[in-house]
Amino acid sequence: MSDRPWLRHYDDGVPHTLAPYPAITMLDLLRDAAREHPDDVAFLFMGSTLSWRELELKSNAFASALRAQGVGKGDRVAVLMPNSPQIIIAEFGIWKAGGIVVLLNPLYTEHELEHALCDSEAETAVVLTLFYEKLNRIRASTPLKRLITTSIKEYLPTLKRVLFTLVKEKRGGHRIVRRADDLAMSEMLQAHAQSDGPDVMVAPEDPALFLFSGGTTGKPKCVIGRHEALIMTGMQANAWFNTALGKDRIVIMLNLPLFHVFAQVAVMASGFVRRSPMVLMPDPRDIGALIATIKRHKVEMLAGVPTLFNALSAHPRLVRDPKALRSLRLIISGASSLHLETRKRFEELTGGCIIEVYGLTEALASPICSPARGPQKTGSVGMPATDVELRIVDAETGTEALATGEVGEILVRSPQIMTGYWRNPEETAAILRDGWIYTGDLGYLDEEGYLFVVDRKKDVIKVSGFQIWPREVEEVIATHPSVLETGVAGVPDDYQGEAVKAWVVLRDGCTLDAATLQSHCRKELAAYKVPKHIEFCDSLPKSTVGKVLRRVLVERHNGGC
Repeated sequence: MSDRPWLRHYDDGVPHTLAPYPAITMLDLLRDAAREHPDDVAFLFMGSTLSWRELELKSNAFASALRAQGVGKGDRVAVLMPNSPQIIIAEFGIWKAGGIVVLLNPLYTEHELEHALCDSEAETAVVLTLFYEKLNRIRASTPLKRLITTSIKEYLPTLKRVLFTLVKEKRGGHRIVRRADDLAMSEMLQAHAQSDGPDVMVAPEDPALFLFSGGTTGKPKCVIGRHEALIMTGMQANAWFNTALGKDRIVIMLNLPLFHVFAQVAVMASGFVRRSPMVLMPDPRDIGALIATIKRHKVEMLAGVPTLFNALSAHPRLVRDPKALRSLRLIISGASSLHLETRKRFEELTGGCIIEVYGLTEALASPICSPARGPQKTGSVGMPATDVELRIVDAETGTEALATGEVGEILVRSPQIMTGYWRNPEETAAILRDGWIYTGDLGYLDEEGYLFVVDRKKDVIKVSGFQIWPREVEEVIATHPSVLETGVAGVPDDYQGEAVKAWVVLRDGCTLDAATLQSHCRKELAAYKVPKHIEFCDSLPKSTVGKVLRRVLVERHNGGC
């Protein structure tokens, strides 16, 4: 165990290994749930429900409809929609037809969508009506041959559907004129409603997902995830969560977008393994609706990012109803570092346990988690989950293993990591070596095997020869009571080479000036780490999962768009 010191510090009951993993897929989990618990709720959505049996039957119908359109084994089918019953039905239907699900971000620009479709070579796309015209405008320059449309209203309760049709459909851009050669998902399901699904063999080692990742270079690439990877990550997550939740079914919130590995693999797959009902939120930015939904359904597990927890804790609804989130037993924070002050505020608000996690798309999550019962160390994201391994190597050559406490590049290895990047052997070889994923992140392990993520290699700020990690500065700024959130990055400086700049969003009703904040920072930081520039702003640019985009902040500073 000397090379895996974390095993000695697992919570009681967390297994050291789950191998051999069962040779099954998510399709098997659905089939078993539909047979053994057909009427149990699988998904809840805006007041409607979808049972395990309904999901099995509808995905059978969609799979048969896809086969009738010529979709076969290994074909890529793009999916462009928010969290909704349709995205779940589409995924399972594509898998049952033998296809690969290409998950696209609905907020992609036309240029980004064109790149993703050409890169994945998807000939079919299932798209929400709201985004239909966006795909229509670029289809001639992509491999797309057919679009399958669905409206968000199709799974709303009757009254909400009528109101949506009368009030929002046309005004919100949901009403479309579909091309004659395109298809409607609802009509396809109806036409094949009696089908048992196609007879297609889907093996655990077959590719299931294309997830887009910038990797260490920033250029989006198709990560290939196998069917068995979802099962493995789901089992690992549940083995870890059981210490806080037990093994019973719980209500899980799916608020993070399902095109992201965090929601798709780490959260949804664990829900299937546990056979838990999952609540679908189409708009993760509607904080008021999220609070109301958590309270209504007594949600017990919530995954999010630090910016979400900041937004929740500052929302006026919780001032009026401070117990609205008291059903939460487990809160999972990932995608970016969780500042200590954010953790404290949210734990006080909910009374729940916060587990910080670290993972990446190329590793199909391969979660590193803080323990639910054991010590949570400030600044650490925890330790490798069952069957996940870590190594720290020198950041320059990537070959020399570093001693405990030394900062280097973080390497991850697990049985579920990606097969590679789709038809991109050069980039695959650069990040995947001898079974290890080179993450591009900097960090160190302590003597007990806890991982401390320092920052991205490319985000390190170099001031007059000194190296500064943005997270360290952000942590200190976040402790000021007037600060809601912050982002820190390096900007060009004629004298120092780079200078530290902080972008700061204040809490409602609070005032703060740059000099006071710099004075606050000097109490905790060496002089060269104190931000030279501070810009107060109303909001910070974020990714679709709420991660602060330091690159965009720097571009704005430099006069970019």
